[in-house]
Amino acid sequence: MVKLINIDRVRFLLMACLLMPVLTRAQQVHWPKNKKAAIVLTYDDALRSQLNNAVPQLLKSGLKATFFLTSDIDSTSIPKWRKLAKKGYELGNHTLYHPCLAIEDNPAKSENYTAYGMIREIEVMDRWLFAVDGKTKRTFAYPCAETLAGGRDYVDSLRRYRVAKYARIGGDSSTIITDFKDLDTLRIPSYGLDGGENGDKLIAYVKNVVQKGGLGIIMIHGVGGDYIRISADAHQQLLNYLKDHKKEIWVTTFQQALDEVYSQVKRTKVNTALTSTGR
Repeated sequence: MVKLINIDRVRFLLMACLLMPVLTRAQQVHWPKNKKAAIVLTYDDALRSQLNNAVPQLLKSGLKATFFLTSDIDSTSIPKWRKLAKKGYELGNHTLYHPCLAIEDNPAKSENYTAYGMIREIEVMDRWLFAVDGKTKRTFAYPCAETLAGGRDYVDSLRRYRVAKYARIGGDSSTIITDFKDLDTLRIPSYGLDGGENGDKLIAYVKNVVQKGGLGIIMIHGVGGDYIRISADAHQQLLNYLKDHKKEIWVTTFQQALDEVYSQVKRTKVNTALTSTGR
């Protein structure tokens, strides 16, 4: 007797086979406590306005963040950074001298560096930071969001020397990370503020991150002072929104966010031959 084929079952199996690669590729991240998205606040250059304005606001809001420091830390600020690290804030590496492409207000010119010189400077800054917080695993942010030393890309040198667990680059307000499987963990994009953004614009970005269920990283410099600054009021509005929506938004440090991601997602191995641009 010929057995009849269940057409609906065949269709279901075919559809499952077609969807499986897509679902595998997406590898959706489940944020802690069933939250919808994650936001990471990062602050660059060890600025005075961050200690004077941003930090008190963060502490009052109960929100964690990451500070990428340079050798501009000194005997006055180091005790403050150390105290902050003990409260669960992350201190990341931003090199000793912040080398970038030559501009008037940047004395350390990356054109004069080699890849090894850049790596060496990062290693020395790591030792400074170890003396501050006692941590041995460190994240990194490229100065000026540039990845060049002597006109050549040094990301794969950073990879070979293993001096950074994760590294942040730049981006704009459209930068929301949802594809973690194929993400290069030494080229993690962020929303780099240009300065002057108001609270509404910052909150609009957060809302987009939540809508997409992804990870949003914000690069901040001055807060109520210094350069590339946003006002202290705009910063406070952002923190108020994050605090008021803490049931759906996980606000954490750069390293903690990515550690959580890669406890769930298996990374694609980076082909260094393809990522070395030689620029």
